[in-house]
Amino acid sequence: MGARVSEGLLSRLKEQIPFAVEDFTCNSNRRLDKPEKQQDFEELMLWYADQLLSQIPCMRMADVSQRRRLFVHPGLKGIVYHTVKFCDYYGFEYEEVRKQTDLPLLKIETDFTRQSLGQLSTRIGGFIESMGMEKDQLERREGSYFVGIDSGSTTTNVAVLNREGTLVDSAIVRTGAKAQRGTEKAFEMLKIPKEEIALIVATGYGRNNISFADEAVTEITCHARGASYLAEDVRTIIDIGGQDSKAIALDEQGRVKNFAMNDKCAAGTGRFLENMAKVLEIDLDQMSTVGLDYQEDLTIYSMCTVFAESEVVSLIADNKSVPDIVHGLSKSVASKTMTLVNRVGAAGRFMMTGGGARNKGVVRCIEELLGEEIVVPETPDLCGAIGAALFALDHKA
Repeated sequence: MGARVSEGLLSRLKEQIPFAVEDFTCNSNRRLDKPEKQQDFEELMLWYADQLLSQIPCMRMADVSQRRRLFVHPGLKGIVYHTVKFCDYYGFEYEEVRKQTDLPLLKIETDFTRQSLGQLSTRIGGFIESMGMEKDQLERREGSYFVGIDSGSTTTNVAVLNREGTLVDSAIVRTGAKAQRGTEKAFEMLKIPKEEIALIVATGYGRNNISFADEAVTEITCHARGASYLAEDVRTIIDIGGQDSKAIALDEQGRVKNFAMNDKCAAGTGRFLENMAKVLEIDLDQMSTVGLDYQEDLTIYSMCTVFAESEVVSLIADNKSVPDIVHGLSKSVASKTMTLVNRVGAAGRFMMTGGGARNKGVVRCIEELLGEEIVVPETPDLCGAIGAALFALDHKA
């Protein structure tokens, strides 16, 4: 549903979604079929009127009841809602659809340029998995351990569970240029023998490039599973990763109810914080805590990484202190993150995962905006890998 969609995006949706995909965007049926037979003028006009009135009305028209009927069909499995940047009509309708349906709902916004295929694949994959489709049972190898790999843009995280579901081993390494090589480095750090591994499930952006993984699951679903494992009462996950941020709302059973990801901009991500640390000539550990001792409450107005960097340079030239600047950056990340949290209708207990959860200044700023405490796991980077390992454990004999 929503605004007109490019052929490239529509083709990708049809490739990945294992159901019939009907295009009911505003231009999907803006065409006229030829009349089946020769008609006189009156018959032709009646046929023509019927063709026009059968089209789905645009949001610019006053009566959109015909559009509302699209998302109440009893056979509907889910809704992909597309909006075009700067088109406020469809953003308005999306909010109405979100309030009126319990179906899995995926919002995609484009400007008709080529989007990041990795992120788009993750969004569609998470959407499909939220439909609760049963997967085929995998044939596991002989072994006592079940491994989850979270291959991210910055780090590769590996978690190992035994048959009882207890975390017995883990590794965190820099991913580097190749997802496969980053995973191999992580496996070299594990203490368990490789021949004792029964199943491996991969997640993260590099999940489809791990040749020895038995299955791939999106990080959306894996973070939900991992968070519920670490704290059963968590209902909203905030994940700040290397190149994207996510907010994931969970139901009472810990399953994905709704999720939102930042667009292809790096603002509010781990990469943003890493770039700012370089400008300030401090490491990420210092970046995590130095802002807690701020004196002047500065505000970084630019959300764009490039413009924010220029703003930070100007603040340095104005002799502002590093703690004050870092606090301003933490507020900027928190503000960007809260737009995602608000989009998923977040409620209940909150947990932060991913490398961004190690930044105490960012966590505190988000807590202040939420008005409540956030659960931060002892090793927040491992949440997705633990979720992947739990999916591997599902296949035990």
